[in-house]
Amino acid sequence: MALFFALLIGIVAGLRAMTAPAAIAWAAYLGWLPVAGTWASFMGHWIAVAIFTLLALVELVTDQLPSTPSRKVPQQFGARIVSGALSGAVIGTAGGALLLGLIAGIVGAVIGTYGGAEVRSRLAGAFGKDLPAALIEDAVAILGALWIVSSLA
Repeated sequence: MALFFALLIGIVAGLRAMTAPAAIAWAAYLGWLPVAGTWASFMGHWIAVAIFTLLALVELVTDQLPSTPSRKVPQQFGARIVSGALSGAVIGTAGGALLLGLIAGIVGAVIGTYGGAEVRSRLAGAFGKDLPAALIEDAVAILGALWIVSSLA
């Protein structure tokens, strides 16, 4: 099951790069992810929770700006892969499969990046503007992340 959730949190990272590690940090902080005594124990520290939560909130705002580049440009895409890898690796570590979790997180991030861009583009076309599509994507990422980490508890 850990690999399935690592893949899913990677998809969330593909939608919103900072939402995935913020959710993972909260899960570690709340004790839902048993990472104490591992390399990933830093994710459960209140400082990691604060930093990732702040970054996720900033990302939710900046994503709505017209000057925000496509998620498929190298910097944005790379950030999503790193975020998915980190988040998947933490889940994998808790499940005893660090490397497989990391890989699943990367694969999920690629799926979420390209799939999310395509779905958002089609929704924006249907709505005639991007904002409703962006808000739906925000909701899917946040609710998906909450479901994933609560399922790990």
